[in-house]
Amino acid sequence: MGDNVIRVLLVDDHQVVRRGLRTFLEVQEDIEVVGEAGDGDEGAARAQELRPDVILMDVKMPGTDGIEALRLLRDAGSPARVLIVTSFTEQRTVVPALRAGAAGYVYKDVDPVALADAIRSVHAGHVLLQPEVAGALLTPDETAPGQSRGTSLTDREREVLGLIADGRSNREIARALVLSEKTVKTHVSNILMKLDLSDRTQAALWAVRNNLG
Repeated sequence: MGDNVIRVLLVDDHQVVRRGLRTFLEVQEDIEVVGEAGDGDEGAARAQELRPDVILMDVKMPGTDGIEALRLLRDAGSPARVLIVTSFTEQRTVVPALRAGAAGYVYKDVDPVALADAIRSVHAGHVLLQPEVAGALLTPDETAPGQSRGTSLTDREREVLGLIADGRSNREIARALVLSEKTVKTHVSNILMKLDLSDRTQAALWAVRNNLG
């Protein structure tokens, strides 16, 4: 395999699920499964050992679950992008995963080709939410950070935020709005500051919840 191959770690407590994912992903020329883990604690340890580019992670697992594993990865400074692959659709499951640092959230019944594309998308730095997941986030949540601060955004910042919610990178946003990449970075920083958010994933979440995505 070449230098451009995406190294993937599978973290799921069901061996049959891991086997199915591995079987499909191994036929993708640009994706390599480098390891597996059966719970979040093992997954975080394997991530440190194997240094994958993308981690496919279930949320509900015995012992250390996916949310706690995301926190372990973050605390360890892991650069891996985490794509949640789960059967749990409730907002109370989706939101904590995204706030803990997940780069995307898809359901286990996702089309295999769409899953491969999702892996490529989060690896490229995008935030990816399956349409059904985005719908689950539209329930009002008064405790959502930045909820009352959206009116402080300029029209341009709202444009940038909408494109972040679409999964666009800074380079793609710059191209779409005919701006320099440096200007886009400034807009993104201002958006995060005004909405009191910590990263692009939370910004995308906020945008979807407020009908900007």
